[in-house]
Formats: sequence, structure tokens, C-alpha cells
Amino acid sequence: MLEDKNPQRTNLENLGEFGLIKHLTQHFELNQPSSLTGIGDDAAVLDFKDKKTIVSTDLLVEGVHFDLSYMPLKHLGYKSVMVNLSDVYAMNANATQITVSLAVSNRFPLEALEEFYAGVALACKTYDVDLVGGDTTSSAKGMLVSVVALGMADSDDLVYRKGAKPNDLLVVTGDLGGAYLGLQVLEREKEVFKVNPNSQPDLEPYSYIVERQLKPEARKDMVELLEKLAVKPTSMIDISDGLSSEILHLCEQSEVGCNLFEDKIPLDPTVISAAEEFKMDSTMIALSGGEDYELLFTIDQNDFDKIKGNPNLTVIGHMTSKEEGAHLVTRANTKIALTAQGWNSFAE
Repeated sequence: MLEDKNPQRTNLENLGEFGLIKHLTQHFELNQPSSLTGIGDDAAVLDFKDKKTIVSTDLLVEGVHFDLSYMPLKHLGYKSVMVNLSDVYAMNANATQITVSLAVSNRFPLEALEEFYAGVALACKTYDVDLVGGDTTSSAKGMLVSVVALGMADSDDLVYRKGAKPNDLLVVTGDLGGAYLGLQVLEREKEVFKVNPNSQPDLEPYSYIVERQLKPEARKDMVELLEKLAVKPTSMIDISDGLSSEILHLCEQSEVGCNLFEDKIPLDPTVISAAEEFKMDSTMIALSGGEDYELLFTIDQNDFDKIKGNPNLTVIGHMTSKEEGAHLVTRANTKIALTAQGWNSFAE
């Protein structure tokens, strides 16, 4: 399809704040029984009855968390929701509602925000959550996205970062490192484009890892699977900042140590080949890359038979006493202290 060289451009000031919110959210319906009132009043009204309520929020800033030169706005809308839903699922809870707030500069026309909200709508539909509120305002430069996610669970089902015990097994969903390497591919192609704007990148060989970066999926399916398997984790966290820092969070909160086995870390073949291409160590990428949004949790050894052989779950280590500390056991069977190399938003 040929690109429209003169796309329609509607200035946001033509609508005003309330007109903009009404326009962008007009097709969102409420489907959750707990959503009593959504957008259109001073506040949303939610009724969770005797359930516990879970709240999580994230702020995404252009130039820090995303680059619109290669991040399509529809993908950004989708990813902004995933980042928050992942935190709810990491509590072993069911996500039910979100609010979305945007600050944009005048370089964004209405049509750009429609694209963003199309991604939000797809996420809401796919994950069965309701958009119940938000805000829009102007920004001196660039775009800021703030999403709040709400969820609910029975008290007995909730899983926290604390609760792991020595000898518990450490389990991870899916595979790791793809999102970081996808970012490396996109950054490389951006530099090539700067030098030669006529070059069209061939991203086909990297489709899996690029999608892991641009359109990640939160692991609602794993929460449902664990319930089906009758396995309640003893502790859980989502992997947003890299495996090593998340393991250390569990260790700190649970007051335990850990042995992580390098040869057990699940890596997609695309990750291994791309790491070689970029002359990077695939283990370090899994440990420090981040943005995989997989779930990392611990289970009692007695539950091992329930998860054994499941292709979605990999046992990558076990918890130890606090005094033993947290270590990576390498392929050469040497022990290296785990350090938090995860992404730091305040690093220069």
C-alpha cells in the first residue's frame, strides 16, 4: 500500500481536552462486572465486593522508554498497557481495569493519538480489561504516557515477592533476552537509516526479537495455567529489569539466597544467533536486558511434578539460605555472585 503523502491532520486544539477524551474513548465499552461507571464522570466507580484490589502504575517517557522513530504509536499503546498488566499478573491476580493518561506536544495531531488508542483498545480486548478513565494534557516536548492498572484476587490467591523458602525451586516462564536484542536491531537500523534514508531494513530474520521489543505480551496465560495445575507460587515478580535484579528482589524480600544455573536459562535460538552477531554474551543479556515481561516465581519442591515437562515453564535454580547469598552457577560449574545489572532509568 502506498504511503499517503498528505495524511489528514487534525490539530488537538480544535477539540479541547474533554472533546479529545470523548473522541478517543467513544468506542470503549465496559465488560467487567466490577466496572460500574467508567469515563464521563468525576471518577470511575468499581465494585470488587469481597475481593482484594491490586493497583499498579507506570510512567513511560519519550526518549527514555521509547523512540518513535521505530516504535509505531499503535504498538506503543499496546505495550503501555502490557507493562502494567504484567505487574498485576505478577501478584497472581486478575487484571480488570486501566486508566490511560497522555501528555503530548503540538507535533502530535489527532490522528496520531487515534493510532495510540487503537493499540490500547486491542490490549483491552485481548486481555479483557476495561478502560475506565485517564487524562490528557500538553507537553513542552515529546510524549508521556501514564497507565494505571487495577486488578482483583482472593486473599488466599495473592502472591508477593516475599514468601520464598530455602530449597524452593526457581521457575521462569517463556524465554529471556529477546526484547533487549530486538532493541539492538532497531537501534542499528535507525543508525543505518540516518546515513542512507533510502535503505529499507530487512527485519524478517529478527521478527521474533523485534516483536518482543515492540509488542510484548503480559503472561495472563501463566496465571491461568498455574491455577489449572493447582500450583500456588511461594513468591513471584515480573521480569521488567532483567533476570538478575528480579532474582535479587525475591531474595531480599524473602530473606533467602539463590543458585541460578546458567545452562538452564531459556533462550530462543534467535536470541543466541543475534547475540553472536552483536558480539554479546547471551547469558549477560538474559541477566541484564529486561523488558521481557515474563514471570519469575518460586514453588515448593513438592509441586515439581505438577509443572515438570510443561513447555511454558523452566526450572532455572533453587533458593538457598540467606547466608549463602545469590549466585550464578556457570556452565563451567563455577559460582559468580549475582549483581543487579538491570536497567537504571536515572543512569547517565
